[in-house]
Amino acid sequence: MIDFALTDEQQQLRQLAHEFAEKEIVPKAAHHDQTGEFPREVCRKAWELGLMNTHIPEAFGGPGLGVIDGCLVAEEVAWGCTGIGTAMEANTLAEAPVIVGGSDEQKKRFLMPMTREFKFAAYCVTEPQAGSDVQGIKTAARRVGEDYVLKGSKMWITNGSVADWYFVVAYTDPAQRYKGMSAFLVPRDTPGIEVGKKEQNLGQRASDTRAITFNDVKVPKANLLGKEGQGWFLAMAAFDHSRPVVSAAAVGLARAAMDHAVRYAKERTTFGVPIHKHQTVAFTVAEMAMKIEAARLLVWQSAWKIDRGERNTREAACAKAFAADTAMQTALDAVQIFGGYGYSREYPVEKLMRDAKIFQIYEGTSQIQRLIIAKEIFERA
Repeated sequence: MIDFALTDEQQQLRQLAHEFAEKEIVPKAAHHDQTGEFPREVCRKAWELGLMNTHIPEAFGGPGLGVIDGCLVAEEVAWGCTGIGTAMEANTLAEAPVIVGGSDEQKKRFLMPMTREFKFAAYCVTEPQAGSDVQGIKTAARRVGEDYVLKGSKMWITNGSVADWYFVVAYTDPAQRYKGMSAFLVPRDTPGIEVGKKEQNLGQRASDTRAITFNDVKVPKANLLGKEGQGWFLAMAAFDHSRPVVSAAAVGLARAAMDHAVRYAKERTTFGVPIHKHQTVAFTVAEMAMKIEAARLLVWQSAWKIDRGERNTREAACAKAFAADTAMQTALDAVQIFGGYGYSREYPVEKLMRDAKIFQIYEGTSQIQRLIIAKEIFERA
């Protein structure tokens, strides 16, 4: 049986997230975009409402919600502002490897505080010369007695300066390639950590994106996540949980762009009629609606599978690639419908176009998603 109906609890969660976005995010989105100021107080209110850290299991103080629940929240929050949404959702990516591969003791130390206090965490994998090619990282961890010593630099780290701890992947045995990578949980206040300047990005400017350098940072063995050699697997497993949520955010942005386009198409007149009466505009909006609906179904399918305990790598990649491309194209089309006004910062679609681009880049580029899909088809069929 296939059932697309949400439970009463899910409907209430989605409504809560939408009302929060409408009242707390939308009025502040332009300010944070223009100034680049981190939306700490907006995030604090979201945390107080239970809209952050939703995937932490009940046994470790969290609500234990599913990935599909996280997708419902992410779409509504992103409808308000994806920059603020990214600041909120970065915890999900950092926490996922701990949920998947952490010991009970590690979950108590790193996950439980996230629900008891307002905290952030960050996922530290990307490096200046290693984005899509994770195996190209240079950060190394050498064993010294009962500790590991981390040395290397990470780049484009979301919530880099506000995080209380980092999930870090480093080589413990470079000769083993990806099987020689290990994962560590590193508190922010550990000596030797250097946080770089805030990156001035094209879009999602509310997000805190920075370089993080580890200068001979001593990490106790107790902070090794899983076993040596499991780092790559834990980092990739996190994406199966987080990509549906990021894809849902892309749907939220596309929905916002379409909402603005529809409203403008009803108000703006040319040749004596509202512009939605012109077939070219009407068909453009219809195309937006088709792709948004399709993207959401892909998102829900990928979330549904992982919530059932099934492997969703292919479905998550499909959702990420399609939703990201949908967000970008819908934002571009919204700007086109607005015409010259769409190119002005005084109108909202210009920001949406800038914010949309990163969905085709972070958490695996759209090209990498296609590689994953092809690999799933030809090597795992």
